[in-house]
Amino acid sequence: MKEWFTVADLLAIGPAPLPMSESALKRHIAECGWRERHEQARLEAGPGREGGTWHYHHSLFPAEVRARLLARQAPMAETAAARREAVSKSLWERFDALPEKARAEAARRLAVVDQVRQLAAGMTRQCAVALAAREADISTSTLWTWLRQAEEVPPADRLPALAPKHVGRIATADIHPDAWDMIRADWLRPEAPTFEACARRMRAAAAEHGWSPIPSDKTLKRRLDAIPRAVQMLARKGAHAVEAVFPHQTRDRSIFTAMEAITADGHKFDVFVKWGDGSIGRPIMAAIQDLYSGMILAHRIGESENWTLVRHALADMVESWGIPERATLDNGRAWASKWLSGGAKTRYRFKIRDDDPTGLLPLLGVQIAWAKPYHGQSKPIERAFRDMCDDIAKHPRFAGAYTGNNPAAKPENYGAKAIPIETFRDVVAAEIAAHNRRPGRKTQTARGRSFHETFAESYASALVKRATEAQRRMLLLAAEGVTCRAPTGEVQLAGNRYWAEPLADLAGHKVTVRFDPDDLLAGVSVYRLDGRYVATAPCIEATGFADAAAAQEHARRKRQWMRAQRELLAAERRMTIDEVAALMPEPAPYQAPEQRVVKLVANGGRAPQPGQFDEEAFGAALRQLAEAGADTVTPFRRPGA
Repeated sequence: MKEWFTVADLLAIGPAPLPMSESALKRHIAECGWRERHEQARLEAGPGREGGTWHYHHSLFPAEVRARLLARQAPMAETAAARREAVSKSLWERFDALPEKARAEAARRLAVVDQVRQLAAGMTRQCAVALAAREADISTSTLWTWLRQAEEVPPADRLPALAPKHVGRIATADIHPDAWDMIRADWLRPEAPTFEACARRMRAAAAEHGWSPIPSDKTLKRRLDAIPRAVQMLARKGAHAVEAVFPHQTRDRSIFTAMEAITADGHKFDVFVKWGDGSIGRPIMAAIQDLYSGMILAHRIGESENWTLVRHALADMVESWGIPERATLDNGRAWASKWLSGGAKTRYRFKIRDDDPTGLLPLLGVQIAWAKPYHGQSKPIERAFRDMCDDIAKHPRFAGAYTGNNPAAKPENYGAKAIPIETFRDVVAAEIAAHNRRPGRKTQTARGRSFHETFAESYASALVKRATEAQRRMLLLAAEGVTCRAPTGEVQLAGNRYWAEPLADLAGHKVTVRFDPDDLLAGVSVYRLDGRYVATAPCIEATGFADAAAAQEHARRKRQWMRAQRELLAAERRMTIDEVAALMPEPAPYQAPEQRVVKLVANGGRAPQPGQFDEEAFGAALRQLAEAGADTVTPFRRPGA
C-alpha cells in the first residue's frame, strides 16, 4: 500500500478535516511544521519541477484522512492482485498443456537461472551469467532473456514462465467454404459413407463449380477427425450410440431401507419347457426386487408377460413382506396396465383419461416411477437377470433344452428336449433362493454379505406397511372401468352380465369392477371411480369364457448434453444431403458415332432376276443415297446383268 502522499493526493480525496484549497493546505502544512519532521516528510526530485515535490507520510494526517486514503487504494490493490492471479493462472494452464519434453526444458532453464543467482553472491552478475551460460552450453544473450522472464513474475511462477514459447507449425491449408460444407454434410449422415467416397464426390463437384483451393485428402481427413467424437457418432450412428459416451449415473441405494422401494420387470428364459397342454415354448418370469438389498422378493412364471402373472407376483410379495412405498416398473404392457397403475400421473403406454379407474398400486399408496424405455441401465433388476442367464438357463438339469441367447448362439443340441414346467419352476425357485443367499456381494449396502442377510438386517427395524384383509382382496382381483347399462344399471364384462339392486342408481355412470380373472362366473365387486364400494353383483347370464388373462436429475443432465451435441451437429452440417446431390456435376450427354456407310437395299430386299432391271427399286435406292447425303451417284452395271 502507498505510504507517501503529495498535496495533490490530499486534495483529491474530497471533503476532509484539512483545508480544501492548495494555498490553504500549504499554509496549514507550514503552520504544523510537517517539513521539519525529516522522518515523515521528504523532498523528491521530479520532472518539470525545480526543487522537486514534497511527499508526506500518512502518519501526519488525521485518522479520517488516513481512512479515506486507504479506501481509495483498496480497489487499486485488489485490481493488481486479481491481475497477478490471472497471469499466474494463465501461465500454469499453458504449462499443464505442454508435453513432457517442454516441461523438462522449463525445469532445465529454471536450474540455470537459479545457478546464476547462487554464483552472483560471490562475483559480479555479468561474470555469473557468462560462467553459467558456458556450463549450460547456451549464449549469454539467451541466458539474459531467461533471467528477464524469471524476474517479471513471482518466484512461484518462474517454472511456467520459462517454458518454451514456440508452438510449432500453425499454418493451415485453405479450403473453399462450399467444398468444406459439402464434404461435412456428406460425411456426417446416418449412412456413414467412407471418407474416400465423400472426397471423390466433393472433388468432382469442385471441378464442376470451380471451387479452389482444395487441400489434400490427408488434410481433409484430419479436419473431419477434429470434429468432436460425440458429434460424429450422433450423425453417423444415431442418438442411442452416442448415449454411451455420456457416463452412466451412479445411484445410491443406501438412502432406502428394506421394502421401502422395489423394482420389477419380466425376463424370458432361453429354455424350452413343456406346458400342461403339451405345447412347447420359452417361459417368462415376472420378478420383483428390493432396491436396498438387491434381494428377489417374489416371482411368478407363465407363458406370457400379462397382468395376471404380474398380479400373482405382487400378491406374493405383499403377503410375504408387506407393501412398499415406491416402485420402479418396466413400461411393458403388463406392468403399465391400467389395472395396476391407473391414476398414475405419467405413463409411457396407453392414453390417460380422467375416468380411468384407480390402479392397484395407487390404491395401496405405492408411488410409481417408470423406467426409461429401451434403457436397461435404469432397471437394477436387469443385473440379476444376467446372473440367472448363467445359473438357471444353463443349469445341468436343462441340458438339451437351452436355446442360446440369440439365433447365432444355438448350441449343438438345440431343441433336443423340453423341460416339464413343474420341474422348471422347482429349479428356478431353488436357484433364486441360492442367488439371494450367496455371500460376497460387493454392492454398497451388502459389503460382502448376501442379499438375504442385507435385507434381513434392515427389515428387522424398518417400518413396513402390512396389507389389510380388504387390501388383500383388492390385490387378488383385477379392475376395469365399465359403464352401467341403462335402464337397469347392469354391468357387462367379457360377455357376461352382472347386476345388483344398488346398480340401478348408477345407470349410465362409469364404475370400477373388480373380479377374479380365473373365475368370471363367481360375480364381481363394483366400486365407484373414487374407490367407494357399491355392491357385489352376481353373474345372471354366463355366456363368455372363464379366463382372462418407469433420476430425474442425471436425465435432465444427459438431455442437456444430448441437446448440446445436436446443436454442434447442426453447426457442422450446414448443407442438406439434397443440396450435396444438387452440387454433383451432370454427366456429359452421350453422342452417337457418325454413320458414314449406308447399306443399299434394293427391290425391297428381293433379289432381282438375272437379266432384269427394276426401275422402281433403282429409284428407291437413289432416294436413300440422297437422304444419306450423297452428292453424286455413279451407276454401274454388274457384268452379266
